Amino acid sequence: MRPRGPVVGRVTIGPGRFSMTTRSRAAIEDLYRVPGKAEIVDGQLLVREPTGGRPGYAAGEIFASLREHARRTGQGRAVTDNNAFRVNLPNRDSFSPDAAFYVGPDPGMGFYEGAPVFAVEVRSQGDYGSSAELAMAERRRDYFAAGTRVVWDVDLLGEEVVRVYRATSPDVPTVYQRGAAAEAEPAVPGWSMRVDDLFG
Repeated sequence: MRPRGPVVGRVTIGPGRFSMTTRSRAAIEDLYRVPGKAEIVDGQLLVREPTGGRPGYAAGEIFASLREHARRTGQGRAVTDNNAFRVNLPNRDSFSPDAAFYVGPDPGMGFYEGAPVFAVEVRSQGDYGSSAELAMAERRRDYFAAGTRVVWDVDLLGEEVVRVYRATSPDVPTVYQRGAAAEAEPAVPGWSMRVDDLFG
């Protein structure tokens, strides 16, 4: 998709998957002009870098499993990567998770209003190290402040593949390894998927 207008001076922020445009204050409408995935944090437009093969595959499998659950139960909507959720936090105007589950009105051609009940963040190459850990913890806090009930931190390189963080205990994850089935209770009641399916 081509941008509808110019994107101003990008600069890289550390080793992660984000870059930032230099402007006074980004508006939600700016997301429509960005080619690819972006979010608005602290008034700045953060462009998320493309993901690699394995993280993209894992996010796709999670979406497919959530979509099947939504169709079977008639509840909620599975959301793929590169969709924006409009929120109203002091430091953040939007999220764009790798996969999500949303309970709310159909957004039509616009962005989703409000946070997803369940958000998935699949780690890419740049999502490791102490600064990345701090950024991910801050992101989870933002999700919970916006109303998300469960956040998955998916680490395809680690033993603890899926860490399930809940708004009720945001610093104490439930951990799932290969061979187990991970869940997202209470955000997506009755749903789970095999951790091994994330690897193809």
